[in-house]
Amino acid sequence: MKYISIIGSTGSIGSQTLDVVRSNKDLKVTALAAATSIDLLEKQAREFKPSVVAVYNEQKAEELRVRLADMDINVYAGMDGLLEVATEKQCSIVVTAIVGMIGIRPTIAAMKAGKDIGLANKETLVTAGHIIMPLADELGVSIYPIDSEHSAIFQCLQSGNEKDLDSLIITASGGPFRKKTTDELRNVTVEDALKHPNWSMGHKITIDSATLVNKGLEVLEANWLFDVDFDDIHVVVQPKSIIHSMIQYKDGSVIAQMGTPDMKLPIQYALYYPKRRYLPGDRLDFWSMGKLDFEKPDMDTFYGLALAYEAGRCGGTLPTVFNAANELAVSQFLNREIKYLEITEIIEDCMKAHKTIANPTVEQILDTEQETYDRIRSRR
Repeated sequence: MKYISIIGSTGSIGSQTLDVVRSNKDLKVTALAAATSIDLLEKQAREFKPSVVAVYNEQKAEELRVRLADMDINVYAGMDGLLEVATEKQCSIVVTAIVGMIGIRPTIAAMKAGKDIGLANKETLVTAGHIIMPLADELGVSIYPIDSEHSAIFQCLQSGNEKDLDSLIITASGGPFRKKTTDELRNVTVEDALKHPNWSMGHKITIDSATLVNKGLEVLEANWLFDVDFDDIHVVVQPKSIIHSMIQYKDGSVIAQMGTPDMKLPIQYALYYPKRRYLPGDRLDFWSMGKLDFEKPDMDTFYGLALAYEAGRCGGTLPTVFNAANELAVSQFLNREIKYLEITEIIEDCMKAHKTIANPTVEQILDTEQETYDRIRSRR
């Protein structure tokens, strides 16, 4: 039996992780955490019967505590609650699927408690990779990527020796606005931006896909996960989302990981690595697929991707600014407070105004996040 904890169990990745658990009788959920969605969290708790449940919102946690009074489940609140889930004694791997930099401290706590990490919280490495990766090496814990692109690269790397690696090729669908011009994007709506052509994801990551900022975050994360220079991390648009990413070796050989766009595959691979298990679902039909097209990303129109490379090459706290500015700007767009094109404008403004701190502590990272939020809010 393998015991797992899930931080962010009510979101898209967390919910699909529980689908994987339903299909595998040798997986047992010992702890669950969510930010605010207690209706779904209660249903999950009653189905999977974890020993620990946490809600980041303290008022919601108290409400859930009352609802689950008939069950033998400890309900915790706030950051302390997330830390309880991250360090639950029985679990051996923690799936970090919560959105945002809120995931940094629970990830560190889980690693210090000897837990492996199924990483679906890209903000943790984007902002604190210089802390997380050396700590993983020091503690001897493993980080298994769950993002489809990073899982694809991880799977491809099983084909050879990492010292022979030349470059990473991260694929992008191009999102709902592929080939659109800046003028055509001026008045797009929230509904337009949420119409992803291939993937079913949460609202925030779907907007990030529409701006290509998500691809920028993936580039930043890949730099830390695979210790590859930014000059050797390339993005290519592959609209059908059949190839999830590729690697190129020094001899010119390219290895690609392909599959239907189903997040349960990288989730299950992370939970069972190095074994592969049967996964129900569709399989690629090469006869009906036809051709695969490849395009260069438009980094002028979708310059959030270019800003990500700039932030990564500078390092320090600048990736935190990139990430935090995007988080709040996307939230404002979803709340219809700003227009779509303002998302990237806000990121650029915050990056230009920031004085970078090299090798920041967790406290300095979180302070930078708050300073970025304050700057954005002062615009209005």
